[in-house]
Amino acid sequence: MGTTLIKNGNIVTATDRYTADILCDGGVIKAIGQNLSAPSGAEVVDASGQYVFPGGVDAHTHMELPFMGTVSADDFYTGTAAGVAGGTTSIIDFIIPNRKQSLIDARDFWMKNAEKSVADYAFHMAVTWFDESVERHMHQVFNDNGITSFKTFMAYTGAIGVDDQELIQIMRTARKLGALVTAHCEHGYAVVELQKRLIAEGKKEAKYHAESRPSWIEGEATHRAITLARAQGIPVYIVHLTAKEALDAVVTARKEGLLVWAETCPQYLLLDDSVYEKRDFEGSATDAADYVMSPPIRPKGHQEALWAGLAAGLIHTVATDHCPFTHQQKLAGKDDFTRIPNGAAGVQDRLSLMWTYGVERGRITPEQFVNACSTLPAKVFNLYPKKGAILVGSDADLVVFDATTRGKISAKTHKHNCDRSIFEGFETKGQVTHTLVRGELAYKDGDLRVTRGNGRYLRRDLPKA
Repeated sequence: MGTTLIKNGNIVTATDRYTADILCDGGVIKAIGQNLSAPSGAEVVDASGQYVFPGGVDAHTHMELPFMGTVSADDFYTGTAAGVAGGTTSIIDFIIPNRKQSLIDARDFWMKNAEKSVADYAFHMAVTWFDESVERHMHQVFNDNGITSFKTFMAYTGAIGVDDQELIQIMRTARKLGALVTAHCEHGYAVVELQKRLIAEGKKEAKYHAESRPSWIEGEATHRAITLARAQGIPVYIVHLTAKEALDAVVTARKEGLLVWAETCPQYLLLDDSVYEKRDFEGSATDAADYVMSPPIRPKGHQEALWAGLAAGLIHTVATDHCPFTHQQKLAGKDDFTRIPNGAAGVQDRLSLMWTYGVERGRITPEQFVNACSTLPAKVFNLYPKKGAILVGSDADLVVFDATTRGKISAKTHKHNCDRSIFEGFETKGQVTHTLVRGELAYKDGDLRVTRGNGRYLRRDLPKA
């Protein structure tokens, strides 16, 4: 690993702002101070007039996910490369066994796929069913692989979703381990009922996806996940929160002293359900099917509630749920919205969008931006201070960011391996100019310098008592 010196950067962390140089060597931050000298052979980055942030940590991605009869379009190489271009230097992806599949077999499959990553990565383990073998394998991946968070789906009934009894057993096992349970909160049986009703009425277009998963279905499931976690005496992490009803459940729980973490995504902050009025599958830059994801984009009003929650510290992290599908892949649901692969791209766009529409518009401070996009996800998921920090000894994952540069998001120019962007045409003010991955300059002014397989697997073992 080479040596890199960042000069005169306006450093922003979750708690501080100051101007300094940062010396990176051997993959870690070696020194932070004024007027540091560049060692012989060091690459020097002049960050004068620019910000320097800790590298982004995206705690919710789905690279090369087998799902709904296809596979998400970004693999671990292209997806992590796109992330690096946007300032994300670490991801936490998901191992998702099929129902009745061994967690160990699924672990081995995902671990092999991830070897091509260009940035560091970790995994949550999804638990999609439960018996004694699953409990045993939860212990095994926790101890052997440092996988200390377990994902549960309260949706996707009949596939990867779990019922309440299974969720209770998963939470009971997590309590024994000291692990964190994360929850996708939608009432799965209610979704199925609404889907059947809409299809029977001949309502098969993409826009009816949103009608089949209304916000109150998410609110109910969020309250139920918190209630079941409360019964076990454990914290819970709510993924991709989209709706005021779900936020209300989180706020009530925290008022009562419960430890509940909430995550949201840029699409839920910036889009509203008018996107579903776009025509389906007509070859335009975007159509309604591009916005089919679960939970769906919400009606106007929910977005401001989420921004207020983020500003107040009641929504804690911003991830992407990056799970892109091409136009051709989305065509699988042309005649039935329930067959449209759920998901969209976003890992490259997160920092620029959150800066432009969060910091620049006065909704959050620069420190809150860093906390939500880097520091707090690293803390919640046991990666801090290796990740999410600008400290001597931390990994030299750093982003140089020019807050004056204007741009426009487009599928024609993004690095995602996908021909669609749900943020097509969004203007940005603020752009990553340099990204360091463990001290190596992996992105510079539009030039990706990534190396296939350079990413490391990150164990997330809990601190010893």
